[in-house]
Amino acid sequence: MLFFQVVGLYLVIGFAAALVFVASRPGSVLAPPTEVSRGARLLLVPGAMILWPVVLVRWLKARARA
Repeated sequence: MLFFQVVGLYLVIGFAAALVFVASRPGSVLAPPTEVSRGARLLLVPGAMILWPVVLVRWLKARARA
């Protein structure tokens, strides 16, 4: 039962992080900052939700560069 609670918490945090990331400028994480369309933002949500620690680190590094 604890396993499912940990996985659920991970996904809830990931969903929140993905929404904040996609609502802000996800193109700023890319090497040459580019614009990201609404459709692409929708496609980014599941991946950002599952890989939120990686997304968070890259996002923070990109913000430090700017």
